[in-house]
Amino acid sequence: MAQSALRGVIAAIATPVDANGEPDIARATRLARFLLDNGCDGLNVLGTTGEATSFSLAQRQRVMTAYRDAAELGFAGALVLPPFYYKGVPDDGLAAYIDTIVSATAARPISIYLYHFPAQSGLPWHPKLVRRLLDAFGQRLVGLKDSSGDMAYAREVAAISPAFAVFPSTEAVLLEARGGAFAGCISATANLNADLCQRAWSRGDAVALDTAVTIRKLFDGRPLVSGVKALLAHIHGDAAFARVMPPLAAFSGADTAAVVAGYDQARAKKVA
Repeated sequence: MAQSALRGVIAAIATPVDANGEPDIARATRLARFLLDNGCDGLNVLGTTGEATSFSLAQRQRVMTAYRDAAELGFAGALVLPPFYYKGVPDDGLAAYIDTIVSATAARPISIYLYHFPAQSGLPWHPKLVRRLLDAFGQRLVGLKDSSGDMAYAREVAAISPAFAVFPSTEAVLLEARGGAFAGCISATANLNADLCQRAWSRGDAVALDTAVTIRKLFDGRPLVSGVKALLAHIHGDAAFARVMPPLAAFSGADTAAVVAGYDQARAKKVA
């Protein structure tokens, strides 16, 4: 089936958790609607920020069903990490892994986006391998999310093919992306600044982008996922948004106070 191409501002959406440690479906769908109505062109569901690996398969399925089933109702793609238990595996093994996914989903051929996050997975989708995979699976392999923070890598992979959509994980690249270097960004902090990111992406608004980046920098040296959730609790006036799943720990009171103050200050200076 045809898949719509991803472009623009995409939030790596946080997954709210209820008091029993279950995905909070009502809050999850409410947050998703808020983000789509306030600047996001799409959502990265159950990624790193969404704490996917802390939920069971059944829990993840409930969240996905609530957001609509990817294969049946047309999610734009699947974001694929390398299999990250065995380190130092050869390119042949990673190519076989993608081949297995492509073959297993041939009846419902959802687009595949590689997820490059070697700091967490221990395995890179390095440029030579990306070229090999595109040659073999170009009909299905359409893009990559780069969470490495290595902009030289992001630019090298984006240059492989104009049809290959690369999304760095920081909104700081949006003006560069607007010029055609990237397809947009997939960012954890777009949970918090999507309206500003969209102004940068659609209008080239450098002041809005500067404010968005200021908000992102509030998390430098602080735990990102729990921090995003703590600030979501402040933005939405709902303390339940701050809950995280083990092994993550709640954002500290001192960090919360500092981030909230910084966020409010940045928003107060925003140019309308």
